[in-house]
Amino acid sequence: MFEGLREKLQKITTGLEKNIATASAEPSPVPADQEKKDTSLLGKVKVLITEREFVISEKEIEEPLSELEMVLLENDVALPVAEEIITHIRAELSGKHRKIGESIDTIVLSALRSALLNVLGEGFDLVSYISTHERPVKILFTGVNGTGKTTTVAKIGSFLKKKGFSVVIGAGDTFRAGAIEQIDVHANRLGIRIIQHQHGADPSAVLFDAVQHARAHKIDVVLADTAGRFHNRVNLMNQLEKIRRIMKPDLVVYVDEAVAGNDAVVRAYEFEKSVGVDAVVLTKADMDPRGGAAISIAHTIGKPLMFLGTGQEYDDIIPFSPGRMVDELLLEGA
Repeated sequence: MFEGLREKLQKITTGLEKNIATASAEPSPVPADQEKKDTSLLGKVKVLITEREFVISEKEIEEPLSELEMVLLENDVALPVAEEIITHIRAELSGKHRKIGESIDTIVLSALRSALLNVLGEGFDLVSYISTHERPVKILFTGVNGTGKTTTVAKIGSFLKKKGFSVVIGAGDTFRAGAIEQIDVHANRLGIRIIQHQHGADPSAVLFDAVQHARAHKIDVVLADTAGRFHNRVNLMNQLEKIRRIMKPDLVVYVDEAVAGNDAVVRAYEFEKSVGVDAVVLTKADMDPRGGAAISIAHTIGKPLMFLGTGQEYDDIIPFSPGRMVDELLLEGA
């Protein structure tokens, strides 16, 4: 995943390493009578070297940091998130004492890794959440049309079943033609019970029945599918609010496509403002060379990424791990 961004990050880190290495390897001599004065001016745009250490200046890193910001923006990273990453790296690198001989690539990669982890957040461990909360855990899935929400419900149902949880699916998308049949096919293939009404029924009633069924049969998790909707469609957003009042979900999960880039981030932000979001799933991550949505979304809306969809099969979904994503972007452990 995110091959294009990975290649560009590698070039930027190489540029940073070269600039810092040049500064540390070819210092300007510091006169003995000025040494005390110079070592007190660590914030200046200047690299000072002593026999034991050197200081990285803003001058040496400013050009590659500007290039890095452009790379992030070109790869659909939201502007505030790109600025946060640059600010973090600048603070990590400039004005800090470094030992002569310290690995330059380690210094640069550590700063970039720290900056990315800072904006990616901690992720969301659904298995741990279910294990520590009262059953049934009720999960409501929402998002815009055509992003793979119904298939995501099926994938997460399969994932949870393999983890030993019992699952029921509520077919709450009664609006879209064929939606009930689609989720019914998934449920039958996976051996998961589905609660459904006829096309055009009140989705709140369907999902209420799904919760009642789970309570009566001591089922661990209710996965509630809903119709896709845009945040600016007042009637559909009001319907979603009604579903929330009646179902009382423990988690509201927003689903969108990684390939939508910054559009996915903007939509998630609007959904969070309108009805609230507890976690995010991004589909089609395997088709996204940029990675902007995955990097931006948690920081922008203040809610964690839960899963990444990586293909068409039921097993093609992985719990989101910030550390794993950063390792992949920086080629660590590859």
